[in-house]
Amino acid sequence: MKYNFVTIEGNIGAGKTTLSHLLAKKFQARLVLEEFADNPFLPRFYENPQQYAFPLELFFMAERYKQLKEMVHSKDLFNTITISDYLFTKCLLFAKVNLPEEEYRLYQKLFEIIHQQIIQPDLLIYLHAPVKKLKENIRKRNRPYEQGIQDEYLFSLQETYTHYIKQHNIKTIFIDCSNADFLGNEKHLQVVLDALEKDLDHGQHYFTLP
Repeated sequence: MKYNFVTIEGNIGAGKTTLSHLLAKKFQARLVLEEFADNPFLPRFYENPQQYAFPLELFFMAERYKQLKEMVHSKDLFNTITISDYLFTKCLLFAKVNLPEEEYRLYQKLFEIIHQQIIQPDLLIYLHAPVKKLKENIRKRNRPYEQGIQDEYLFSLQETYTHYIKQHNIKTIFIDCSNADFLGNEKHLQVVLDALEKDLDHGQHYFTLP
């Protein structure tokens, strides 16, 4: 493994947490997972997005900041591989989709203050799956509050993610997950493991699963 800190990102239902667990086990890495279940505003947001979007995003940002800040102060930060299933910039990307303009500008100011204190990953693995695949995965994991997510919302998040990655010179492994089955197909996981062994420049590097 050439990297100390790897972050896995992607749309809702893309398989971030599954792949994070597998890579952490493979490399005996420290695992940092988003604690979405602790956010009391999440079920309410899906019922009433306009009312609960701002507290939802504030809560997420505070929790992600706390979690990643604790990681920075950990003594073994540079001696242990760390795998995370979210990028801190995710806060801003979701806020851009979920918040009206005035609230987004306020949120952005808070984000920019906090963002400077967070260590950035050495590598981003972005899992790109079509909305049909995302909806299938969302149904399978069966979180009740997610079952009503609209295709348009997933499309908006997808576009926001891909625009951000293309606009920023982040070293990114971009994986087409149209048929991904990291748990059931060893060849799919091997594509990721092989990619992690390559000498990659900054920018996007595209890989397709067999």
